[in-house]
Amino acid sequence: MKKEFNKEDRRTVGIVGVPIWEELQKYVKKGDTIIDLDDALPDVSVEDSYLPKTYCSILKRVTSNAITLAQAGRLHLVLADVGEGKCDGMRYIASFLRGLLPIPLVEVRNTNSTGWGYPICQSQHPLREKMELIVDTVSKPLNASIKLQKTAPVCGFWGVPPSDFALLELFPPDTHIYGWTRCMENKTPANHELELEVDQGVPTVFFSQNFCQRSALAFHLARKHQGLFVQMDHHLTKSIRAMVEAFIKFNVS
Repeated sequence: MKKEFNKEDRRTVGIVGVPIWEELQKYVKKGDTIIDLDDALPDVSVEDSYLPKTYCSILKRVTSNAITLAQAGRLHLVLADVGEGKCDGMRYIASFLRGLLPIPLVEVRNTNSTGWGYPICQSQHPLREKMELIVDTVSKPLNASIKLQKTAPVCGFWGVPPSDFALLELFPPDTHIYGWTRCMENKTPANHELELEVDQGVPTVFFSQNFCQRSALAFHLARKHQGLFVQMDHHLTKSIRAMVEAFIKFNVS
């Protein structure tokens, strides 16, 4: 039986994708703890028994995180974006995950079209730090002590947050972020037009997770803009490292 909670109960709420900011803040104001189920959690291992072996590693992580934490009593509610702001994969997973969890799972669809801007994507911070800041600001405001200075892009990273952030350490600091990650910061995850936009003439790596439907788009855009198409599953490999390092070496002045 799924436990129901009173308004005064403080809960741990797991989110998937980018739920609507205003709705999410209702839980924050009640004192609930928000955790991102897309993230790697140090004490939760990814199980292969819940989904096919050849499947998106991020969605496998989401599934393992939700089931493990809920069964341990450490998660009380899941808010899962299942619309165009996330992917069909999450919609299919939510359809059966609800029956496996001892807690409520609420499907949400973020169709917000009012952009918040994306200063982090264009800032002076190293690419990995930019990505971490964007992921953190899905549920909380940017720390006021963090200063953002707009830079001219010398390189571009298009795509979603990778499963292994070590990939991001290969890029120069003035790398701008495009694709769905920029839509994340803009609070418009379903804005397909913004997802397609890149700065012309900027050497760009078009990234997707293995077995992700966005691979088709990343592949097409890499051809269109003479960029580098990269797919990765789980961890950064020597071959991917060498490929990205070579692209940056020969294209970034």
